[in-house]
Order: sequence, then C-alpha cells, then structure tokens
Amino acid sequence: MVELTGDSLTLGQIRQICFEGELVAISAVSMGKVVESRAAVEKIVAEKRTIYGINTGFGKFSDVIIAEDDVNDLQLNLIRSHACGVGDPFPEVVSRAMVLLRLNALIKGFSGIRPVTAEQLVTLLNSHIHPVIPQQGSLGASGDLAPLSHLALVLAGEGKVHYKGNVCTTQDVYRQEGLKPIVLQAKEGLALINGTQTMTAMGVINWLEASDLAYQSEWIAALTMEGLGGIIDAFHPAIHEVRGYPQQIAVAERLRNILSGSKLITRQGEKRVQDAYSLRCIPQVHGASWQALDYVKEKLEIEVNAATDNPLIFDGGKTVISGGNFHGQPIAIAMDFMKIAMAEFASISERRIERLVNPQLSDLPPFLSPQPGLQSGAMIMQYCAASLVSENKTLAHPASVDSIPSSANQEDHVSMGTIAARHAYSIIQNVRRVLAIECICALQAVEYRGVEKIAPQTKSFYEEARKVVASINVDRVFSEDIERMAEWLNKGKWPR
Repeated sequence: MVELTGDSLTLGQIRQICFEGELVAISAVSMGKVVESRAAVEKIVAEKRTIYGINTGFGKFSDVIIAEDDVNDLQLNLIRSHACGVGDPFPEVVSRAMVLLRLNALIKGFSGIRPVTAEQLVTLLNSHIHPVIPQQGSLGASGDLAPLSHLALVLAGEGKVHYKGNVCTTQDVYRQEGLKPIVLQAKEGLALINGTQTMTAMGVINWLEASDLAYQSEWIAALTMEGLGGIIDAFHPAIHEVRGYPQQIAVAERLRNILSGSKLITRQGEKRVQDAYSLRCIPQVHGASWQALDYVKEKLEIEVNAATDNPLIFDGGKTVISGGNFHGQPIAIAMDFMKIAMAEFASISERRIERLVNPQLSDLPPFLSPQPGLQSGAMIMQYCAASLVSENKTLAHPASVDSIPSSANQEDHVSMGTIAARHAYSIIQNVRRVLAIECICALQAVEYRGVEKIAPQTKSFYEEARKVVASINVDRVFSEDIERMAEWLNKGKWPR
C-alpha cells in the first residue's frame, strides 16, 4: 500500500502502482487539506464572489458570469464539451498513471474538490478501472484538457474504461462493482482537467521504460564488444575520469564489470590499434544520453508532486489566484530532450549492427549467415534497424518549439508537451527493437567466436537470451524473433 500525500510520490512508487498493481490510500493529513479547500469553495459560492471556473465560463468565456443554480451544470458541460480526444487510446498503464497523478495533485489541498471525488479516484485505482483515453487532442497548456476530460467522464459514470482485460462502458462496470457516479459540483470539473497529468503520466512511463532500456543497451553492447573482439582499453577509468562526466564514468565502469573475465575482448595493438567510434565511444555516447535522462527524471519528480490546476486556492479561500501552472513547457522540453537522448541509443546501436553483419568491417561470416549466398542471415535485420533509426530522426523533431493560439487568442502560447511525450514513447519502442536486433546479431557473433570464451556475466545473459531466440541455423521469419526479443527486453529484470 502506497500512502499518497500530494508531496512525496516517487518514480519508484509509480512503478509499483502502475506496473505491479500496488494499492493506494490518501494520508489523513492530506484528506484534511482536501476538506479545508472544499470548505473554501463552498464559502465562495455562498458569498457569491466571482471566481474563475467556479461561477464563470472558461477560456475566452471567463467574463461570463454563471447563475448559482447553473454552477453544477457548468462543470458537467465542461467535461462533456472538452472530451474531444481522438485516435488510438493511451496504453492502459498510462491511463492508470494519469488517474494516480491527478489524484496526487488534487490532494495537495489547493484545488477545492470534495473528499468523495478524491475517494472515487482511489477506488478506480484499487479496483483497476482505468479510463479509455484517446491519445490525440491536447495542446499541453490549459492543462491536458481533452484527455483529462475523458478521465473525468468516468467519474461521472460516462465514457469507457479498461476493466479485466476488456473495454467496457463505465456504466456497466459501475453496476458490476456497485459504484455510483459522482455528481460534479462547483470547480470540480475544472480541477480534474486543468493540469499536466497526461504528458506527465506518459513522461513517467517513458522514463521508467527508457531507463531500463538504457541499462539493457550496455549488456547488449558488451556482447557486441565480445563478438567483434573490441578493445577494452577504451573503457579504462583514467580516460573517463579526466573528462569528468559522472554518467560517462558510470557507463565505462559498468561495461568493465560486465566484461570482466572475457577472453574475447582485446587490448590495443593485439588485433588493431583502436576501434570504430560505435565501440570505442560507448561510454561517451551512452553517458550523454544518461545525462539527459537524469535531467528528465528531475523534472518529472517535481511535476508529479505539483499543483497544476487553475485557479489555486490559498489561505482558506481568502486568496484565490488565476495563474498558469497548467502550462506544460517544463515537461514538453524534458520530453523533447528525452527523444533526442533515446534516439541516440538506437543510432549507435545500428552502427554496431552494421559492424556485426558487414564482411568488410569484420572477419565474421557475411551477414552472420549460416550459408552465405544461399541464406541471407541478418542482412535485412540491419535494414529494419536503419529504418527505425531514420523514423526516430523524424519523431525527435522538437514539439515544444511549436505553438498555435487557441480559445480566441486568450490561450496564445501552448507547449505541445503531450505530443512530445507521445513521440518519445514511439521512439522508445523503436529503440527497443533496434537493440533487440543488435542482441540477436551479437548472440550469433559470440557463437562464431566461442561461447566458452565470453565473460561470466555475458554468459548468463547469453543463456537467458537464447531461451528467447534460437541460433540462426537456417533463414526464417526474423520479424518474429525481433518482436520476441523486444518483448523480453521490455519485461525482463535487469541488474544495474
């Protein structure tokens, strides 16, 4: 059980909740803050003070005053009209993360929701009822309005949900679970959708998958080093210490540890004086990507515990301020940075694949074929990797430098952060498949060299990987091998 406070959620806890199904609860202190914040909203309504989003319209309609009898209708109308998402739904794990992060933001006590609304979000998480949320339609500035509206619809008993492996109507699932819809009251609709939780949820899932993949890339690169007789001297600690980047130093150290005891790696001058950059510069390139991932992690850790709706309520309702914490620029830039960092893992991996399969670049059999000429071996696997790398270059174009005004120019600068996060996710999937191809090729290469000569750690890796993809003894449909290896990388537990 993870107790939520609104201030202390970690990426590790999000992994537990979203990937391992851990249950959640709201801390008593945080629920007290929710009660106080709600009392402030009800006082504002009773005193007929004019406050944005409580008794006014939204966006360009902020100057339209709403009658007291229409305040509740205003909130439901907001949710229904803003549920304009289109396209394929987000992965279910991302939907779960969105519910979690929205809950965590609301219980900080600055949003004015009722305790029953917070408790309904807890019920969705603990009952594994996850909103079906279309991926496209957010500008990432006035909050992730469209996707979060699809989340809020579920609280009101509308829309669709993922439930027990199926997509069902919320109404049917509520009936099965004995749940009642929430009747949204003053400010609650706005509080639910005015935030960055879509891009942040996608960003957290991205980071969790990307960091796993970054470690996996080192194991696969180490196996390639053995398959090509790479020169271990390039990973000597002195080289990396004199440059001074901690991430570069760490990558080199991990590679030395993984390759310890290998009889296939070489020393400079034994086979050649120095390796190509895709081998020699693994710590420098991977280390630079790790720098970016560390930056992204820092921003995500702030954002998952941030109050990002508008307006925010302070001092028991004495101070209600309209601001712009819903603007997704910090996460938009972080996701664009992540896109570049992850694309580089695939870029250098593809160059290592080329060295494994190109007979002009190594003494391995051409394309690692069991019968060169009659059988093509890994020839087209390299094509596939090259295609994915090229696609990543397009996806890595920054989304955060774009902006299109909305709401009649009231909202005249937007972040496009959710687009950045979605593209980062696509890049990560492509990187995993490129690394899967390198892994398949590296496994084949060390077999030609002699598996008995590889390092003890890579031997354990080799044995596990061979349970997933068999040796290439004859041409077959390698697409199936690539996908199976990618799935293994995605699900596997890896030493760090």
